[in-house]
Amino acid sequence: MHGLGFVRDLAFVMLGAGVITVLFHRLRLPVLLGYILAGVLIGPHTPWRLLTDQKTMRDIADLGVLLLMFTLGLDFSLRKLRALGARVFLAAVAEVALMLWLGIEAGRLAGWSPRDALFLGGVVCLSSTMIALRNLNDRGLRKESFAPMLVGLLISEEVLTVLLLTVLSVVAAGGEVAPDAALSVLGRMAIFVVAALIAGLLLLPRLLDSIAAFGREEMLLVAALGVCFGASLLAESAGFSIALGAFLAGVVAAEAHCAPRIVRLVQPVRDMFAAIFFVAIGLLLDPGALWAMALPALGLALLVIVGKTFACGAGVFLFGGANAGASLRIGLSMAQIGEFSFVIASLGILSGGVDPSLYPLAVGTSILCMALMPLLTGKWRAIGQGLYAVAPRSLLALTSGYSEWLAQLRPSGDNLVIARMLRRFLWHIGVNVLLVCAVFAGGAWLQNMIPRFWPQLALSENARRSAIWAAALFLSLPMLIATYRKADALGMLLAELGIRESVHGERTDALRRVLAKLVPLAALLGLALLVNVLGAAILPPRGVLLALLVIGAATAWFLWNALVRVHARMQAALRDLVDKPDQAK
Repeated sequence: MHGLGFVRDLAFVMLGAGVITVLFHRLRLPVLLGYILAGVLIGPHTPWRLLTDQKTMRDIADLGVLLLMFTLGLDFSLRKLRALGARVFLAAVAEVALMLWLGIEAGRLAGWSPRDALFLGGVVCLSSTMIALRNLNDRGLRKESFAPMLVGLLISEEVLTVLLLTVLSVVAAGGEVAPDAALSVLGRMAIFVVAALIAGLLLLPRLLDSIAAFGREEMLLVAALGVCFGASLLAESAGFSIALGAFLAGVVAAEAHCAPRIVRLVQPVRDMFAAIFFVAIGLLLDPGALWAMALPALGLALLVIVGKTFACGAGVFLFGGANAGASLRIGLSMAQIGEFSFVIASLGILSGGVDPSLYPLAVGTSILCMALMPLLTGKWRAIGQGLYAVAPRSLLALTSGYSEWLAQLRPSGDNLVIARMLRRFLWHIGVNVLLVCAVFAGGAWLQNMIPRFWPQLALSENARRSAIWAAALFLSLPMLIATYRKADALGMLLAELGIRESVHGERTDALRRVLAKLVPLAALLGLALLVNVLGAAILPPRGVLLALLVIGAATAWFLWNALVRVHARMQAALRDLVDKPDQAK
């Protein structure tokens, strides 16, 4: 009977979602709100109470989140990240940070607890990619000059969504709300992400392409879903959210030649489970609670519209170089919340640590924002003229001067070549440093896992720590050497640029040599401090540590060229994946 009850519940969910999809499509309304309405109609807050096992539905709905994040990663290739540029990403960081702070402050003013206020900030700081792009398509604005920057801002928000979900998952599980705890989580996550991406890019695209070569669609689908769920389990075992693992799996799979086939195969499965997810969200919603939250939802919707219009518009104006008109249109297009706001609200409520009233508040706010957004984006000229009329003349003069100054700062000619060299050196150093930290952090994790899963290993505590630390050191040698070489090149470039012969005269060459050597030494010193902190759990006794360092230095000296070649092959393999041209597959 349990199996029959499950089939009955699933039938009601899918039939309700199917009817709502057709109805909302004909009415040109957001389909995800229709799914939520279907969940309300068949949920426990109606007299008929059609569903008997809501918990099972919510467990299955979690697959919708995983597949949603997986396909999000498939759309977010590394080439898109590189083409996005730091300026648009910086604008997104500023916008999300400001909206997160405004949401937290609004929660505090309402008398909410710090945890509730944090989740409210998470709800209001994320825009809906589906709604924003749907508005662009319906109005025929995809060819407008502001559209690429809007899409870049949406993609940047999606990356920040993964980070926010990871931190809030820790908070929902009973972790700390303190800023230092959040920074610690972000630091560990950065190491995990870089290590997972490097290892995944070296292995998984080729594996998926070899499976795709058999020409059997079901094999490729099963393999892709296996990668998705396996990466989710790996992220969960490392202490992060399963959504992060699914997203990283999608990013890695996007670099395979068969990625378009994977998207085509996974999309119907994702759509089905996503429909169940949003219906399950509707099961949580009490229509009476939604009506009771009407006035707070109106106030929060005004906060979202005004706050996001200002935050997004100011961000792309200050960091992205957009003009005032484009900044206003981008801000108005981003002035709504959507699918991931519901995910955050349900995450907090289902954990039991957040007030259930957050959910109807989020739904009511989303409905109001979506209803007002087409009107606002259609009247952007009138809104812009009104703002221009009331703005102080001094502010207009300041913004005009800032735009001219920003245009003068853009690298050109020789400066462009130097700027690219500096960015390349810093990027390579940063990636290698994170990889070394990931190796030692992985060693610390392994130190804790060995007694738990392999208690039969007859190794003392010191012997185990010494073996793991030695393995981490020798695995890190290619990255350590690469870090030193890139830092050495960076030091020489900075010495040539920063120490001019016209100022220092005969001492120029000596000062340049000193600065050129200080940079790589400082880089290695900082790396040693990081490794010491991350590898504190596996540090061997002092005498063994000194012996291992001497052996490691000798190995690096004698095998320097071989280790350089090993790192060069890894770098070439990754570059081939990231730089491969787009092609029809």
